[in-house]
Amino acid sequence: PSVALALLCSSAAAVVVWKWLGKRQIQKKMEEARRTQDEGLKKMAKIVQQFREQVPSVQTDAILSLPLLELTGRLREGSLSPKTVLYTYLEKALEVTQQTNCLRHFIPECEEQLREIQQQEDKGLLYGIPVSIKDHIGHKGHLLTCGLVQCLGTVAQEDSVLVKVLKKQGAIPFAMTNVPQSLFSYDCSNPIFGQTLNPFNHQKSPGGSSGGEGALIAGGGSILGIGSDIGGSIRLPSSFCGLCGLKPTAERLRHGGRAGGWTHVCHTHLLNTDMCSHPTPVPCALGPMARDVDSLALCMKALLCEEMFQLDPTVPPIPFDEEVYSSSAPLRVGYYDTDGYFPLPPCMRRALQETRGALQAAGHQLVPFSPPRIHYVMTELFLKTFFADGGRAWLNVFTGNTVDPSLKSQVNDCKIPRLGKKLLALILKPLVIRIVAMLSTCRSVKEVWKHHHEIQAYRAEFITQWRELQLDVVLCPVLGPAFTRGYPGKLLTAISSTMLYNVLNFPAGVVPVSTVTEADEEELKLYQGCCDDPWDRTLKEAVAGAVGLPVAVQCVALPWREELCLRLMKEVETLSHVK
Repeated sequence: PSVALALLCSSAAAVVVWKWLGKRQIQKKMEEARRTQDEGLKKMAKIVQQFREQVPSVQTDAILSLPLLELTGRLREGSLSPKTVLYTYLEKALEVTQQTNCLRHFIPECEEQLREIQQQEDKGLLYGIPVSIKDHIGHKGHLLTCGLVQCLGTVAQEDSVLVKVLKKQGAIPFAMTNVPQSLFSYDCSNPIFGQTLNPFNHQKSPGGSSGGEGALIAGGGSILGIGSDIGGSIRLPSSFCGLCGLKPTAERLRHGGRAGGWTHVCHTHLLNTDMCSHPTPVPCALGPMARDVDSLALCMKALLCEEMFQLDPTVPPIPFDEEVYSSSAPLRVGYYDTDGYFPLPPCMRRALQETRGALQAAGHQLVPFSPPRIHYVMTELFLKTFFADGGRAWLNVFTGNTVDPSLKSQVNDCKIPRLGKKLLALILKPLVIRIVAMLSTCRSVKEVWKHHHEIQAYRAEFITQWRELQLDVVLCPVLGPAFTRGYPGKLLTAISSTMLYNVLNFPAGVVPVSTVTEADEEELKLYQGCCDDPWDRTLKEAVAGAVGLPVAVQCVALPWREELCLRLMKEVETLSHVK
C-alpha cells in the first residue's frame, strides 16, 4: 500500500508540474509576442521621428482630412508624395493605438513597398494609399494569430491574394489590427494583445471581430482598411465606430494564399480545413471599411481587377460596374425596422424610420418587407453552423485553457455535456427560447447534410419573397449603438440583424446616419425588447450611456449586386448629410 501511495503521489505531482510547465510555456509565448509588438511600434515611432526631422513642415491635419478620392487624385497628380502620406498616417496610427490599443503589429515592409510603387510606371487605383489589414489576412513574414496562443508560430509564407492585389494597385499595407480571441466575438479582446477600445468612448467596445480596424479608422489612423465578416464582423465595428463598411457576397473577394486556412479555422471552428477547398454553408466574406461610401466603391473597383481574377481563378471575373453605382434612377426599396427576434434600441429604429422618410422624399419607392422566420434562422440555421458538434472543435483552439474573459460565458456553455444541453434545452425552452438556441447541435453526418439543404431552401424562399415584391434593395436596422465593454460576450444572438445576411450570403453594408440623443437615452429606459427576458435586460444595460455615439442603418442587395448595395448606401449617406 505504501508503494502504491507513493506512486500515486508522484504521479499527481508530475501532472501538477507538467501543467505548470505548460502554462509557463504559454506565458512565455505571450510575453514574446507582446515584446515583438512593442519593438515594432518603437521602430514605427523611430522612422516617423526621422521623417519629421527631415520634413518638419508637413500639414498633417490637412492630409488626414482629405477623403480617399481626393487623396488618390492628389497622389496621382504629384501634389502630394506617397512618402509624406504614409508617414503622416503612421504617426496618426501610433497616436490612435496609444489611446485604443488597436494595432497588433506594424508592417516594416511598408517602406520597401513605398520604394517599389515610386518606381512603377503604371500608377494603380490606390497609388500611395496606406491600408490597414485585419490580423488574420496574410502578409508575408507576419504572424496570423486570430488572438490565439496556438497561432503564435503561424507565419504567413507569402502574401495573400488580396494583399498582392492591393500592392499591385499601388496601396501600401502598413499595419495589422487587433481582433478578439478566435475571431468569434463582436467585442475586441484577446489574452495576448489585450482589449481594444472605442475611440469615441473608452468604456465602449469598438465592435468585432474587425474591431481593431474599426478603432483605427474611426480614430483617423487609417483611411482604408480590410476586414472580414461571418456574422457582422465588418458591419458591427462600422456601426459601433461610425464608419461605412461592406460585406460583399463571400465569393466576390477571396483571401487566397497559404494563410486562408486559419480564417476558416477561427471563423468556423473546423480544424485542419481550408476555406478555399471546403466551403461552409455560412461563408466568411472579406470587405473594405472606410469613412465614406465612395472609398468602399473605389476599393472594390481596385480589387475586382484582372490581377485578382488571374491570381485566384475561383473568383468570378466580374469587374466593378461603375454604371450601376453612379446611376440616379429611383430605387424600389424594401424596409423593416425590426426582425422580431431581437428588437433594437430606440435610437436604431429612429434612424431607420428617418432614413426611410428621407429616401421616400427623394423620390424612391419604399415597400414594407418582413424577412421570413428569423427565429428559425437563428436557432436552426446560423447557430447550428457553428455549434454543429456542440462547440468541441472551437474549444480545442483555446490552448491551456487560456480564455479571454469576454468569451468565458460562451466557452462555459460549450463545455456542458451533450446530455446536459438536452436537459437544459427541455427545461428552458418555455422560459427563455433564445438561450435554447445556444444548446442546439447536429447529432450526425446526415443531420449536417440536412442542415446544409435547409440553408439553401431558406435562401430560395427569401429570394422568392424579394422577387415577388420586385425589390431592388432593402433598408434595415443594424445592431448598435456601441456596447459597453464585456457585454458582447453575453449577447451572442443579438446579432440577428447582421447574421441573417451571412446565412443568405447577400452583400450588405452599414452607413452612419445619426448619433444617440438625450431623448433616445430617455426612451431606452422604457425598452422591454420582445420577451422582457434576461437577454433583453442585458441589451438595455449594454447600450446605456451612449449619448453622442454613432447610429447607423444597414443596406442590402441580392448576391453579386455589390454595386447596387453601394448605390443605396451612397444615397443614404448623401441624404443623412442634408438633414
